[in-house]
Amino acid sequence: MSRTPVYIVCSTRPQVGKTLMARLLTEFLKLQRGDVVAFDVSLKEPSLLDFLPRLTETADINDTFGKMALMDRLIVHDETAKVIDLGYHAFDEFFRMTAEIGFAKEAARRGVVPIVLFMGDSDRASLRAYETLQQQYPQRALYVVDNEQVLRGEIPPALGRGKMLHIAALPPFLKTYIDRLNFSFTGYLRSEHDSSTELHQWIRKNYFAFREIELGLLLM
Repeated sequence: MSRTPVYIVCSTRPQVGKTLMARLLTEFLKLQRGDVVAFDVSLKEPSLLDFLPRLTETADINDTFGKMALMDRLIVHDETAKVIDLGYHAFDEFFRMTAEIGFAKEAARRGVVPIVLFMGDSDRASLRAYETLQQQYPQRALYVVDNEQVLRGEIPPALGRGKMLHIAALPPFLKTYIDRLNFSFTGYLRSEHDSSTELHQWIRKNYFAFREIELGLLLM
């Protein structure tokens, strides 16, 4: 049976690489599936909408109308992958809403698979937030993103028991390069013929990790 994935990229703190992860994932899904829709709930931070305007829509969960409008899009089993770039300021409200409406169970009933990519950090708020996510989503659908730039190899035990997704740190000059608004990860792979470059290898490694998650959908 086919599944429609809904990837929720989230964190409880700014500056942990969340929008970078959402960019990578959205570009990968566009390449892999041919179609993807991203939702930006991060307008108080560097915005996914700025990087991928053709693939991204804004979403507002500050009122009931905005919440229902977003949920109506996410609950549809149309085989088009969805990516949510969920800003830290909207974390509590979003997951309170999904708990109240039983989103995870209703999604499963309809052939939709929520997959949470939680940007790991060692502060107490992050650890409490991860416990909340564990109560809502099965372990197979919950990933902790180990961003080497943030955790520096020291993963809190509470976060290290589940599924992990590792992102290697890039040198500052490459980080500046990919932070340009017109930079495309897939475009770089297609235009850079030297596959031995550090950036080429970094993108391919992350795309391969996403591919493994996509293959895992067949078991859900």
